[in-house]
Amino acid sequence: MLAAVGFFAGMDAFLKLFSQHYPALQVSALRGAASIPFVLLPLLLTGRLHTIKPVRWRMHLLRGVLAIAMLATFVYSVRHLPLADVYSVFLAAPLLVTALAVPLLGERVDAPRWIAISVGLLGVVILLKPSGTGFGTLAAIAALVAALCYALVVLTVRTLTKTDTTASMVFWFMLMLAVFAGALAAPDWVPLRREHWPWLGAIGVLGALGQHFITEAFRNAPASTVAPFEYTALLWAVAIDWLVWQHAPSMRMFVGGAIIIACGLFLIFLEHRQGREHQPCERTPAAPL
Repeated sequence: MLAAVGFFAGMDAFLKLFSQHYPALQVSALRGAASIPFVLLPLLLTGRLHTIKPVRWRMHLLRGVLAIAMLATFVYSVRHLPLADVYSVFLAAPLLVTALAVPLLGERVDAPRWIAISVGLLGVVILLKPSGTGFGTLAAIAALVAALCYALVVLTVRTLTKTDTTASMVFWFMLMLAVFAGALAAPDWVPLRREHWPWLGAIGVLGALGQHFITEAFRNAPASTVAPFEYTALLWAVAIDWLVWQHAPSMRMFVGGAIIIACGLFLIFLEHRQGREHQPCERTPAAPL
């Protein structure tokens, strides 16, 4: 998950660059299309192309629709706000994953975890306006919508891992994103400029690596364990904003980030303690969505 977050942060920086020149839906379609070759090539070279065959079509379709909404709203928000500002709002996603895992996946979340989620949301509120801009704007609302869609995408992954391979989930996620978003973006499609092709290649590599690692993370651990590692995205966003766009973080950023990271670490501590007390570690079966 730590590796996935780093790869996605680099990809998001390129998405922000793209968003200054192309519509949000087109950027979303390009993000999906750019990763497909890097997903298929290793499978072709190792003779594992058959592993992309889907089992649960309906769940893949649901994930594709959520992916379009997530990427389009995220790209729109990074176009109008600094990357760290968007990430600070997006940090609500891991908290939503843990909370929604209860009714949708049947995972158990006890009182200490609910307290950690509540305190973490307070940190998100503090971080909603880290640079003094963006709170209450359409871009901030778009970031919140993206966070909710991301949380739901994560929960579909937890369900799909019971029947589908990692290769299948990654490939169909990218293909549906490229096809569906591309169809919606077609009326306003802007021809890709020659100097932007290297950006597209970087998005493809980083996106494919990030998607693979995050799928493996949620395959091998409960959502409430993996999700808190998403908080490290804020560190990447602050660094990228500072180095690329000369946007320095404020004290609000440090305070809110510290609260959220502390809550995430507390959730991890609780999961490890529960694992030690209940050997072998029990996992609640995922209920179908």
